[in-house]
Amino acid sequence: MDKKLKRGTNFIHQIVSVDVDKNLNDGKVQTRFPPEPNGYLHIGHAKALSLSFDIASEFEGSCFLRFDDTNPEKEEEKYIDAIKEDVLWLGYSWDKLTYTSDYFSRLYDFAKQLILDNKAYVDSLSADKIKEYRGTLTLPGKDSPYKNRSIEENANLFEGMANGIFEEGEHVLRAKIDMSSANINLRDPILYRIKKISHQRTNQDWCIYPMYDFAHTFSDLIEGISHSLCSLEFEDHKPLYEWFLDQIPIKNRPKQIEFSRLNLMYTVMSKRKLKTLVDSGQVNGWDDPRMPTISGMRRRGYTPNSIRDFIYRIGVTKKDNTIQLSSLENCVREDLDAKSERRFAILRPLKITLENYSEDKEEVLLAPNHPSDESLGTREIIFSREIYIEEDDFMENPHSKFFRLSINSEVRLKYGYIIKCNKVIKNEKGKIIELVCSYDPDTKSGSSGSKRKVKGTIHWISSKHAIKAEVDLYDRLFKEPFPEVNNSNLSQCINPDSLEVINNAFLEPSLASAKPDQTFQFERLGFFKIDINNNKEKLVFLRILSLRDTWSKIEKQSL
Repeated sequence: MDKKLKRGTNFIHQIVSVDVDKNLNDGKVQTRFPPEPNGYLHIGHAKALSLSFDIASEFEGSCFLRFDDTNPEKEEEKYIDAIKEDVLWLGYSWDKLTYTSDYFSRLYDFAKQLILDNKAYVDSLSADKIKEYRGTLTLPGKDSPYKNRSIEENANLFEGMANGIFEEGEHVLRAKIDMSSANINLRDPILYRIKKISHQRTNQDWCIYPMYDFAHTFSDLIEGISHSLCSLEFEDHKPLYEWFLDQIPIKNRPKQIEFSRLNLMYTVMSKRKLKTLVDSGQVNGWDDPRMPTISGMRRRGYTPNSIRDFIYRIGVTKKDNTIQLSSLENCVREDLDAKSERRFAILRPLKITLENYSEDKEEVLLAPNHPSDESLGTREIIFSREIYIEEDDFMENPHSKFFRLSINSEVRLKYGYIIKCNKVIKNEKGKIIELVCSYDPDTKSGSSGSKRKVKGTIHWISSKHAIKAEVDLYDRLFKEPFPEVNNSNLSQCINPDSLEVINNAFLEPSLASAKPDQTFQFERLGFFKIDINNNKEKLVFLRILSLRDTWSKIEKQSL
């Protein structure tokens, strides 16, 4: 791991360091990242997984990737494959790949032992009654009328549940704790429920499945996890985690440590809500470049290093806070700026004819691939009589601070010549369709005449040699800074300008051979890459990010 990305002495590091010094768990550090395979990983998961993997690495321990596959109704193999790909792409490798389903038999045995110890019972109340009996945050619950069943009856009923004798909802297995507890998670939580659904790994072997808290705790125990790192929403579940561990005589006891989750503005961190966006067609799949999923960010052109750098910069605390999305975007910009070769691209072309440049003349000009990294070399660009510039780089009636091209004004073509606009050609609707200009042959970049100064410099492309492409301009998916909080209907928060498709952009010829993993800075426009997942036959580039942050001021006002 890159040393600069090590987390240093955050509070979790300090806790683990003390535990190692005390020789807890025999001085070994073993963590795990346990996603449920019911969706794709998002940027919030990146914080959780990097913390677990980095802590293990820093203390020369191990980290398991464990799939919490206890809910076959919502889980699919495609999500498992996607999660593994995302973890590896971020630069991490697991010491062991496990599944909670690996332990179904042992979890079943743990549950039977709780019954034999009179610590669990089979409840036959309906789901609605169980909820009613549970009470509220201000009112205590009350015991189920089935709580006092004999150990033998509970054991027989639980065995019948496992053998498929009963229907879904007919019985559940509950822990026998305290229905008057101030912590609602301790009010006889459900341990097992009947689900007659085929499992993606165990097929029809089981028709009962363990609940998260039970399965999570005992899977940690089985795997010898020393430190169970999880986000703050599980803090109220910690007493239940501890209660489960108290029921088993163990030498090395896992320790649950909570940290603040990643709350990012203009972003949704719920897999359920993200899945709704996918299923409703409001985005083009889990890897849509506007999605906060790791696969979406990978497709868009975000780099693993920039994401890990962002996680490192925001730090690890116990206090919930909200991070500006621009902080992540700036990490991406920094990384891309250092390594992306420069190219010319014209998204909204305006034709220029240089009336004093020979029709049959062409020149090969040299341009650096990077302004500060000479090792990336140079490229050839062709200059000719007819070129394209961006529409925005010309103004017929310019204001005082407009320093690009206008009638009777001059501007430098980057790596080329100084040109002057002499005439404007319009169509029948009054739209400018062409400029007639002249060039100064003594002002070629690199020549002695290049020292003549003008106020503006713009990019350009030879119309004869340009290649056509589609360019997709992606922006933020949501227009609201807090879409999960301010609106229950996410569709109302969608930014209508989150995607602009430009069908007839013109690019430098060299971009025809761009590789899928290459990123480029289209000069003055932003960072771009080929969209490798597009289903179109033509060349498609997408915008990773613009060159400048246009959102940070808006974000600061929203905080």
